[in-house]
Amino acid sequence: MVKVELQNVTKRFGEVTAAGDVNLTVQDGEFFTLLGPSGCGKTTTMRMIAGLEYPDSGRILFDGVDVTQQQSHRRNTGMVFQNYALWPHMTVAENVAYGLEIRKIPKTETQKRVEETLELVHLTGYGKRFPNQLSGGQQQRVALARVLVINPSVLLLDEPLSNLDAKLRVEMREEIKELQRRLGITTIYVTHDQEEAMSVSDRVAVQSHGAIEQVGTPTEVYEHPNNIFIATFIGKGTLLEGMVISPDKAGFTEVNVGGLGLKCPKAPINGGAKVAIVLRPEALTTIKPNETSNMITGKIEWTAFIGPHIEITLRVGETSLLANVPPETQVFVGEELTVYVPCRKTIILPM
Repeated sequence: MVKVELQNVTKRFGEVTAAGDVNLTVQDGEFFTLLGPSGCGKTTTMRMIAGLEYPDSGRILFDGVDVTQQQSHRRNTGMVFQNYALWPHMTVAENVAYGLEIRKIPKTETQKRVEETLELVHLTGYGKRFPNQLSGGQQQRVALARVLVINPSVLLLDEPLSNLDAKLRVEMREEIKELQRRLGITTIYVTHDQEEAMSVSDRVAVQSHGAIEQVGTPTEVYEHPNNIFIATFIGKGTLLEGMVISPDKAGFTEVNVGGLGLKCPKAPINGGAKVAIVLRPEALTTIKPNETSNMITGKIEWTAFIGPHIEITLRVGETSLLANVPPETQVFVGEELTVYVPCRKTIILPM
């Protein structure tokens, strides 16, 4: 296991700053995810950790040792690429053995490690097949096995599930997390899929335009976003604009949103300041909670049965709110509905 640190790391491609002044610490054995939209710099950041790109400034350290200018093959990292990058003319066993062969590992040991690794990724008996004889999920396992067989200190996964269908993506992300937990290997994962990041990560770094916007556990980032970009990028929600009426009314911040008064958690924002309010759909309930909450009444515009809940949009003045209600709730378009949102779940952010 290796602790990975990035200190003020910057990488530019011409006029474009792909990664700007990135500061990160990934702990030993941690499953750490770089999350952000396409083009935000997360893959560039990972490639610098792997040694496939070199930063223009800053330092990269493995267990306190500066590896910034060290060649990729000397860092003992293993990277799984988005397109798997399997050799089509080689069998599964030959693909997995490739990294050991170029390291001059004896043939008997290579064969033993290949068999053990294929068993680890549930591909026992597939060694003689070729990549085109495998499903997408099986090819992904081969790409993972090819990396794990060299016993890397850091496992790097660049959008490894993006080519799989939705159901298989869920299955494979669970397998990857379980495998990482068993091996205890420091893992850095790149994805633009918020649900994927939240489900597998110990901590998440949200990246935008090359900069790290926030680092925290999935719960911290979801419930306490640093800014509007994070609040709207991660998870669903309704974004409202308002003005602070009272910055400290009975321990709450009161905000006027289009004539609707909302109580929000106390925030260091002055009276009269413009703010953004984010309401998560699952925070809105049709049953009044036994705590300080906001009551909102509106007209149902749209409904959709999702399975575990019914998704509705509720028209309140000039605003439409997204809400999730229990599947047994009787809701009809055009009817009025009252919902409640606890004060503590009303996210308030400066504009």
